[in-house]
This record gives sequence, structure tokens and C-alpha cells, in this order.
Amino acid sequence: MEQQQHGFRGKRVFLIPLMIGALFGITAVVMLLWNAILPALLGVKLIGYWQAMGLLILSRILFGSFGSGSGHKRRPRNGAMLKEKFRQWQEDDQKPKEE
Repeated sequence: MEQQQHGFRGKRVFLIPLMIGALFGITAVVMLLWNAILPALLGVKLIGYWQAMGLLILSRILFGSFGSGSGHKRRPRNGAMLKEKFRQWQEDDQKPKEE
């Protein structure tokens, strides 16, 4: 049991810096894309690094992307929902069609 907890801790210690690094990397990509495309296309001003990060955070608040955060329902990992849908489709196919 202790080995499993230690394994999770090791993954968490690795994932947290990876997620922070991904945030900073994505922020740089957003800034570069904004500054390369939008000023010529729409005539908007160039943005800085921290403005790009603010834009990412604002989009997370407004649109709720970047994975499932707290409050989001997660899909079952075992495919139970997909199996149920498939069963319903099979039942619908077996019913006689009304004309």
C-alpha cells in the first residue's frame, strides 16, 4: 500500500513542474501568434508576455478549457457510457421500422 502512495507522490512531483512549464510555453506561443497575426489582420496592438498569460487565464474563465477542472463532470474511464449508448443503438436497430 505504501508503494502505491509513494508512486503517486513521485508522479505528482513530476507533473506539477511539467504543468507549470506547459503554461509558460503555451503563453509564449499565444504571445507570438497574437503579435505575428492580429496586428496586421485587425490593427490591434502588440501584447507582452504577461498580457498573453492574462488572455489565457481569461479564456479559461470564460470558456472553461484546459481539461476538466473542479466542478466538471468526468466521463467514466471504463467506457460505461459508450457501452450503454451502443446497447441503445442495438435496441433501436432491432425494433421494427414504422412506415
